[in-house]
Amino acid sequence: MAKTSWQGTNLPRVGGFNRAVVLDTIRQHGEVSRVELAQRTGLTAQTMSNIVRALIDDGLVTENGHAPSTGGKRRVLLKVVPDAYSAVGLHLDPERITGVLLDLAGGVRLRSRRRVPDDASPSSVGAALARTFHQLVRRSGIADGRVLGIGLAVPGPLDAAHRRVLSPPNLAGWAEVPLADIVEERAGLPVVMDNDATAAAIGERWAGGAKRAGSFVYVYLGSGVGIGVVLDDQVYRGISNNAGEIGHVHSGGGRECHCGKKGCLEAYCSMRAIVADWQVATREAADESVPKAYERLCRLAVEGDTTAVRVLRVAATRLGQALASVVSVLDVDRVILGGPALRQVAELVRSRVAKVIQTQVWAPEVRPVRVETALIGADAGAVGAASLVLDHAYSPRLATLLGS
Repeated sequence: MAKTSWQGTNLPRVGGFNRAVVLDTIRQHGEVSRVELAQRTGLTAQTMSNIVRALIDDGLVTENGHAPSTGGKRRVLLKVVPDAYSAVGLHLDPERITGVLLDLAGGVRLRSRRRVPDDASPSSVGAALARTFHQLVRRSGIADGRVLGIGLAVPGPLDAAHRRVLSPPNLAGWAEVPLADIVEERAGLPVVMDNDATAAAIGERWAGGAKRAGSFVYVYLGSGVGIGVVLDDQVYRGISNNAGEIGHVHSGGGRECHCGKKGCLEAYCSMRAIVADWQVATREAADESVPKAYERLCRLAVEGDTTAVRVLRVAATRLGQALASVVSVLDVDRVILGGPALRQVAELVRSRVAKVIQTQVWAPEVRPVRVETALIGADAGAVGAASLVLDHAYSPRLATLLGS
């Protein structure tokens, strides 16, 4: 059964952890009373009262009316103050830069999109990312000090220790680029950087509250294919912080991938690969950009074009086969599909992936697997990036409990 909230501890030395537990529990449930908080977190009434008072004094939580009467004194409900603080998320995709301003409750207040500069150099991209940040903050009118920081979601692989983007296959000429430092210097605020699929998984967990509690695999479908893994409410990054690179796992076949290897999942399931298959099937010339061609393909599929539908189903079948192995290895019961590639065809892809997983996953009678579309929509990378900041600041994590 999925865990719905963290358990706190009454030891005085972990007050910071308890504070995060309480805030995260209130955020997850929208509105909750002090009595319910104590029940959900395992904290004593006195500890709970002290933490709630501090959160109210800091402007993070407010009292919001009363719960329906159950015969006794009506309980006061608590909720997070959404505009207490905000975070900016920036997502670098090889085709575009997406930015969002996220409030403390996980709501998107503003969005921004721009094309990646033509030369796509680290310097010009870093400048464009910083401009996107400044424009979002200026448009929002937020007071100084109310933006906690910047989350940066980028294609892997990453050198997390040195905050570097190593050699992303979709960004030619990039090698050991200290992108987080570049953006931080230009923006003047702390930057937290992570793989885009992992960031999107954190965003889904943050925005989803109780609906996304527990464990799941988040599949990010954009220019490439990646997954983020959440196990017992904690994101799993792996020993090098590069977990989830499913796009470059061999999936059968010998098609050459842009990374230089053959048979990668991304060589069959990325936007570029799907468009190429469609153009071969229809004998169309490649006379438009990949994003525009993919958008047209999806529009035709929605309208019932048999060739477009078939091409998407073939890609979804291969994706489902790969995910069946992931689900069996990790023993999770939910797969969440998200990212811009699903903007028009989410249900078509979801239903096909679900069918394939159902027929190929190990022991489906023990662990039936649900396949759902993401709650945070096409801007998952940017929303996830902003959630990195909120997660780092407020969510209960093992590192907080251990004092690391």
